[in-house]
Amino acid sequence: MGTDYSDACHRCCYAAVCGILLPSVLVKNCKLRIGKKDNVSFRFDFFQFLGWSSVPRKIMDIEQQYSVNHFLISALLTYVENKEIAIPEIQRPFVWNASKVRDLIDSLYRGYPVGYIVTWQNPDMKLKDGKSSSGKKILIDGQQRITALTAAILGKAVKNTEYEDVHIKIAFNPKERKFEVSNPAIQKDVTWISDIAPFLSGQKRLREVREEYCSSNPDLDQDEIEDVLEELKAIKNRQVGVIQLNGSLDIDAVTSIFIRINSQGVPLSQADFVMSKIAANETYGGNLLRKCIDHFSHLSVKPEFFSSLKANDKEFVDSEYFPAIAWLKNENEDIYDPDYSDIIRVAFLYGFSRGKLGDLVSLLSGRNFETREFEQSIEENTYKILKAAVLDFVNETNFKRFLMIISSAGFCHSKLITSDNALNFAYALYLKLRSLNYSPEKIEKFVRRWLVLSILTSRYSGSAETRFDSDIKAVEDCPIEEVLADEEEVNLSESFWSVALPQKLRSSYANNPVFNLFLAAQCKNGARGFLSKDILVKDLIEQRGDVHHVFPKEYLKQGGLGKGQYNQVANYAYVQSEINIKIGKKAPDDYLGYVLNVQCEGGQCLYGGITDNADFKKNLEENCIPFETVEMDESNYEEFLQKRRELISSRLKQYYFSL
Repeated sequence: MGTDYSDACHRCCYAAVCGILLPSVLVKNCKLRIGKKDNVSFRFDFFQFLGWSSVPRKIMDIEQQYSVNHFLISALLTYVENKEIAIPEIQRPFVWNASKVRDLIDSLYRGYPVGYIVTWQNPDMKLKDGKSSSGKKILIDGQQRITALTAAILGKAVKNTEYEDVHIKIAFNPKERKFEVSNPAIQKDVTWISDIAPFLSGQKRLREVREEYCSSNPDLDQDEIEDVLEELKAIKNRQVGVIQLNGSLDIDAVTSIFIRINSQGVPLSQADFVMSKIAANETYGGNLLRKCIDHFSHLSVKPEFFSSLKANDKEFVDSEYFPAIAWLKNENEDIYDPDYSDIIRVAFLYGFSRGKLGDLVSLLSGRNFETREFEQSIEENTYKILKAAVLDFVNETNFKRFLMIISSAGFCHSKLITSDNALNFAYALYLKLRSLNYSPEKIEKFVRRWLVLSILTSRYSGSAETRFDSDIKAVEDCPIEEVLADEEEVNLSESFWSVALPQKLRSSYANNPVFNLFLAAQCKNGARGFLSKDILVKDLIEQRGDVHHVFPKEYLKQGGLGKGQYNQVANYAYVQSEINIKIGKKAPDDYLGYVLNVQCEGGQCLYGGITDNADFKKNLEENCIPFETVEMDESNYEEFLQKRRELISSRLKQYYFSL
């Protein structure tokens, strides 16, 4: 190993390879940083350190927790049909277009590689009678390819984006050895076999297909066509690589592997893994629970999907979940349109008082966190709790009351809430406080304040799951009054309102969370748009009014200011389009001076309909625009920004404590 390293280093490396526990002092001082690496990464470094070009297979096999095999397409499809491999998302919309299915079949026909699929052997579980049950294989990656094969080869229907059953038929031209998506023109063309599924699935024998084709194409050689058809049939004997993750592999490692896999260029998330786990479990109704989650998120965005759902998913319609979400058919509120990951997140926070979705994956597998074993009773109880939590989430009364609470805080539009995490936790908090029997008025107050505090302080912008976990546990263990008071004392001190908050407004980011909170405060207080006599900020936001630069952009650009300067959020105000057009690129002392000195003194109304000095001053106050702005030009721009940041921060303080 070389003379530069001590005997201790020899012992340290040997122990690491053999799995022997090391004294902490050795790990701390190890030149290879053992404590910072996983075992496999360390071993590569270790043997590279030894000067070996590769890691010995015998040693690497100690840690290998997967196997790589090759299955015939026919065998793989048999496993799927017999449910030996669970395809948890098979009932979700098929995202491949038909041409991708054609290309997959063509690649198999030509012997091209089509990539590996990845399965995970669910860990063996301890049953109630003490026996052990072998877990089912779950498809981790490759669902779209498997679904494509069942559609093209077995002729199975797939769900489109409207959850309608459709058949994807792949046609084959034996003469040209070419595949195409079947269409009316191809179906009329005798040179094509319009659908290969009946032949490949065994519904039609080779002789029957050959005779039918050759009778329509008598000029072709039957023996040659038979050879081509044999090549086509051989698709079922092509091999697909299958990476099988062992059931003994730690659930956290499986979660990490799952998240790192990319499907169609879209990174998979822990929520995807949870959905896979839920959908694969029919014993405890996970397949229908998954549908409830999916259909709710779909209906909340597209209520018109209801009729299609009712007509095409009889299994779900006949379940207890359908009436629970049917109210969405008439719902057009878009302040909160949760997707499936939001529903899972909130249900887990509320139902389990935990914040890390990796824990839900473990619980759905029946993991006992104390013994590290997998028990059927834990799995059963997890599905029971999750089902109840999801039903509480989708409950019409709960959902609408939560929407009323956040609307009462001034959030009249979804674009004012820039943190999905904050909104999700607020709903989980609502459900939790309700389950703890807090009075409605307390629930309203504390949900509003927690949501606004979360956005003000960017509470869930980093390490969100860790924060979720600690917050929901605090609410579970202590009165919400005490929890919130502690957070206000720590995070909303006087220095926050006077220093930190104005600093957050030093931004040119148009979707600044603090400025959006200011707009929510304006909506709650019934503030009018800038220079508007009667039109409210709420109206302008809902009807897409203009965000105007108080110091017009073109005016500042003429003075040489760059984009990051003139687009400061403290320079923004909602204004009616017609007023914005009239202002153009005039300096504030020009157009505001006119309103004060001419328009409010009986002159022509050029900028809105305000004609009274007191009303003009009130309008400036509603928009947190310092009155001195009526005498300002470009030279006063920085002074204006600083004063307005302070005014907005002061208004937000008043707003928060009024909630």
